[in-house]
Amino acid sequence: MPRIQKVLPEQASDKVATQLEAIKAKRGMVPNMFGTLAHAPAVLDGYLAFSEALSKGRLTAVQREVIALALAQHNQCGYCLAAHTAIAKRIGMDEAAILQARGGSSPNETDSAITGLTIALLEHGGELSTDRLEALRDMGIDDGLVLEVIANVAMNIFTNYTNSVAQTDVDFPPVTLAL
Repeated sequence: MPRIQKVLPEQASDKVATQLEAIKAKRGMVPNMFGTLAHAPAVLDGYLAFSEALSKGRLTAVQREVIALALAQHNQCGYCLAAHTAIAKRIGMDEAAILQARGGSSPNETDSAITGLTIALLEHGGELSTDRLEALRDMGIDDGLVLEVIANVAMNIFTNYTNSVAQTDVDFPPVTLAL
């Protein structure tokens, strides 16, 4: 049972109800996480704007999901792992690629570098050595992509923590946390 109940559209202010209806129109449902975020309209606004902005960046949808899957696994967020596994499948990732991303790697060299950066940021509290940054540049991960990875890490840590604290009911096909 969730510790923070979701806000239903009929319980929300007009603005939040409109946002939840827009989410439903876009996604075919209002995932429980959005109902949870609706308790704080400014937070819901910020998340939606940040997510939309990052979707227009240079990272591909697959790269954004690789980041999300690695973080959800590392942070043991069952809700996020289920949601991002469903999204990953929808955008064409197969089960093997999903499991690799959850484990912090990828068969694609660039995606593997991005996942490695993601895990390094987590393990070192956002610190990155000069040598590591230079190695990323040598692999074609320029400063702009590094910043996009950092932004995606921040956004996904936010949702991992939110769903862990709220104990949001999983409304996607469940995924076992153990690899």
